[in-house]
Amino acid sequence: MTQTSSSANIIVIGAGVVGCSLAFHLARAGARVRVFDKGGICAGMSARSGALVRMHYTFAPEAELAWKSHQYFRHWNEIVGGRCGFIETGFAVVVDERNAARLRANVAMLQRVGIDTEIVTAAELHKREPNTFVDDVALAAFEPQSGYADPVATTESLAAAAQKLGAEFSLNEAVAKIAHRGGRAVGVIDNSGRLHEADAVCVVAGPWTDALLAPMGAKIGIKSERAQIAFFKRPPQIKHCIYIDTIAGSYFRPHGDDLTLAGLGGWKPEAEANPDNFRESNDDDFVAAVRKRLAQRIPAMADAPYSRGHAGIYDVSPDARAVMGPVPGVEHLFVAAGFSGTGFKTAPAVGASMAELILTGASKTVDLTPFSFERILSGRMIESPNEYEMGAGFGHKL
Repeated sequence: MTQTSSSANIIVIGAGVVGCSLAFHLARAGARVRVFDKGGICAGMSARSGALVRMHYTFAPEAELAWKSHQYFRHWNEIVGGRCGFIETGFAVVVDERNAARLRANVAMLQRVGIDTEIVTAAELHKREPNTFVDDVALAAFEPQSGYADPVATTESLAAAAQKLGAEFSLNEAVAKIAHRGGRAVGVIDNSGRLHEADAVCVVAGPWTDALLAPMGAKIGIKSERAQIAFFKRPPQIKHCIYIDTIAGSYFRPHGDDLTLAGLGGWKPEAEANPDNFRESNDDDFVAAVRKRLAQRIPAMADAPYSRGHAGIYDVSPDARAVMGPVPGVEHLFVAAGFSGTGFKTAPAVGASMAELILTGASKTVDLTPFSFERILSGRMIESPNEYEMGAGFGHKL
């Protein structure tokens, strides 16, 4: 692969949190950057993210991306500028006996990465979290420094920082196709037919990615999956940290002082969603189901009033993990897509690593080789040895 200089003209397609992170890191490295988006900054799934900032994964490279990104969230103003709204709450993954050995192995792996995490018993968890029901919990993994952030503020501050460094944003301007000559990407063509030349192009377009790659014979196999989250009113005396509940099949976090955000991951199967036309409000049966599972872990929330909620679109890859790196067969064309719900919490390190890869030919912040496009083409999907058996409601890997 031919390397691209740091003064190169790079086009990024997509102004979500990952695209804006990439633009920031490219501009910081001295590249000339232009970001195209069919909508505005943070117009897609980024704005609808649950915005958990946690590091517990079963795949070490993914955990490293989250860990390196965590350093950004904790020191956002010094590194990026502006605010990301990070609030430290603590984070717990709870498992029953069938997953206890897996949890122990994963925590050991995460500690080797450098993550501040520990195994706690059900009794120890209840002492920290007295409002939590733990009778069905065998073990938990606890991260004291994890929390959540504001997805819109995060994305907008990355975009603002990129703009201060000279990046340009062409918003409400869709890319019709990627221009290529002689097996090399040379820019993009907008909907009016105008060519915008570039030394390299990176597609960070979520569920729209495959449509841009397909004309060049490349396709990840992304599926668009509608995902919902709901907010419930929480009594002021009820406090809790962030949870991924592999037993009940839910995840939830505090939101401010009086709300709890809750979701079910990949809920009931439905036809593939249209990212340009989908129901953005909650389904009534989803609200009932997520409240019931939330109450399995926090009984005092059994009758919690529903406040509001929304849906967004996950871009789900064939193995539910991101595809990042060069696009095979087309020089100077890169992709970062298929995040399957993990894009927000890893976006800072993904942007840094992708910028290094584009400009120098190697990603140093985190080695992105395990996430390469080649695994999709060869059928060698990512599988970690200690994947959890998830409760009903989880369609993605943790």
